[in-house]
Amino acid sequence: MRHDWIRGVVLATAFALFSPWPASAQTDADLQTLLASPLRTDDDRKSDAGRQPIGLLRFAQVKPGMSVLDVSAGGGYTTQLMALAVGPQGKVWSQVTQSRPVLDKRLAAHPQPQVGVLVRPFEDLFPADAPRVDLVTLVLSYHDIAYSPVDRPKLNRAMFDALKPGGHLVLIDHAAKAGTGVADAKRLHRIDEQLVRQEIEAAGFVFEADSDFLRNPADPRDQAFFDMKQSADRFALRFVKPSN
Repeated sequence: MRHDWIRGVVLATAFALFSPWPASAQTDADLQTLLASPLRTDDDRKSDAGRQPIGLLRFAQVKPGMSVLDVSAGGGYTTQLMALAVGPQGKVWSQVTQSRPVLDKRLAAHPQPQVGVLVRPFEDLFPADAPRVDLVTLVLSYHDIAYSPVDRPKLNRAMFDALKPGGHLVLIDHAAKAGTGVADAKRLHRIDEQLVRQEIEAAGFVFEADSDFLRNPADPRDQAFFDMKQSADRFALRFVKPSN
């Protein structure tokens, strides 16, 4: 038991040394320093041009000490980014529906005391007895969920229930043509932005803001993002859980 405690202190101290974002820093230079952390992988850095992590951090309004639930975490790109942003005093839950080798490898290579993995179904993605979180992120996965055997209303309500009153949900995805609903979710890996808004608001969320940091007006939205020579048009939406 004492050895476990000592190991935890050592890991927390080591992460603090690698966590470059002081509580009051929000400048682009500070964020660039965060992105240069040795805890990020080469694959993370290769993905940065397309995923615009500084835009995400600013839009999500992430601050040191916050608690975050990263839904459908995949290989952990967003989880890692949020863990660096919240720092050693924060907490990040990385939710997956089954074991993910890339995520497991990432966390084995760089253990971080404030990151926890939740292997849970989408409809029951957060423990009922865990403290509620400040932020939920769902990045580039809602379209996949839309063609999977997932009860989306239950998922959306589970994200709502995981948040503190006044907490936020940030959802990003590849934009389909307006009015197509989920028709292109499997074929083109895109989803209609207005449908997403309607479904999220139906769970009790209030729409707060959108952002154009991932927009590409030149995208005709008729191809899968991985078949394109240019970046796909992506929407970024932020919702709030009402305080009362």
